[in-house]
Amino acid sequence: MKIHIDKNVVEFLPENEQETASLETLWRVVVDCAHENKRLTAIGEYIPVKQNLARFVIEGVPGETTYTEDKVVEECTVICTTCNKYKRLKGGDAVPVCCGRPMDIVD
Repeated sequence: MKIHIDKNVVEFLPENEQETASLETLWRVVVDCAHENKRLTAIGEYIPVKQNLARFVIEGVPGETTYTEDKVVEECTVICTTCNKYKRLKGGDAVPVCCGRPMDIVD
């Protein structure tokens, strides 16, 4: 992925399909057309000679799995239409929240 910085504007240019998919997922999580966008906040340190990895936390997105009050009646699979994560639930399980919204039942 190429990163271009021009004063206060940062551009990310994916160089393959995986990077394009990852950037699209990040965009869907961070950008909210109806409400406020979320912020990326740097955590830890970025020292390329020590570890060539930069980490950020997305403010407003919980780090642990949260659940809605809704429960599924029977065994089913739920999916997050933002990041495509899926989970198998048993009857009576609460519906998880992913990427800021309840996961959708697919079967």
